[in-house]
Amino acid sequence: MGWSSEFIQVSPEAANESLPRVALESALISFGLPYPDNIETALAMEEAVRAEGAIPVTIGVIRGRIKVGLDRDEVELLARTRDVHKVSRREIPLLVAGGDNGATTVSGTVFVAGKVGIRVMATGGIGGVHRGNPFDVSADLPTLAETPVAVVCSGAKSILNLEATLEWLETYGVPIIGYGTDEFPAFYTPHSGLKLEYKVQNISELAEAVKAHWELRPSTGLIIAVPVPPGYEMDAQELEEIISQAEREAQDKGVKGKALTPFLLERLAHLSGGRTITANKALLVNNARLAARLAVAL
Repeated sequence: MGWSSEFIQVSPEAANESLPRVALESALISFGLPYPDNIETALAMEEAVRAEGAIPVTIGVIRGRIKVGLDRDEVELLARTRDVHKVSRREIPLLVAGGDNGATTVSGTVFVAGKVGIRVMATGGIGGVHRGNPFDVSADLPTLAETPVAVVCSGAKSILNLEATLEWLETYGVPIIGYGTDEFPAFYTPHSGLKLEYKVQNISELAEAVKAHWELRPSTGLIIAVPVPPGYEMDAQELEEIISQAEREAQDKGVKGKALTPFLLERLAHLSGGRTITANKALLVNNARLAARLAVAL
């Protein structure tokens, strides 16, 4: 892997390259869900991966060490501690140098997973192009464009400009495969109105598509888009209304940059009476389960 053990610690289980492994982000623990939903969901995702015969590998930075395979105490630390940085691939070296704690976003997790040979990751929704600012592009997108990791997700977060996000991914050659859908999911709702060109119906078809992609384009990631499970979805029009309200509140308070997404997610949870949290938890576990099936098939 080429990294000094001074900077990275891989758990014995995560180090076994002969077993199917699934990378899991830790930003959802520190920033995506409130306590105790965060730790409950993180552990449920790990259990879902194990139930399908794969090894869950939750990634984070603990006291300046990149940890590949967080243990229960470390997950608890990120779930409860306020002094945790939100870490994309850009900040990882800075946290290592400073000896700090960090929860990795999709870009940070994909970056580390790629370094240790993990090819499949599960998350809720990827970052993308922000509404009203086409230059505010999540580091998730360029990281996917240059790292051979398949990310299983429920599309991009609903608070983003989904059409611009898809255009960015097309321009930089990141394929999107709909799993059981020909529409790009919008995180809390399966409906965005944006059609996908590629769709598969089962794990066998998905694995063959992923293998073919890496045979021909071995240095590029791809996205497997999975709708939120039936019964947990939100109405698309209602969701758009509360997103607009949350955006107005963010603008009034001057919230921007890294603080924007956590602020909007917290406001959506409040404005929806907790339904966004329920949907988020359901899709996270569902995506972890599918990612494990893909890792086993590969």
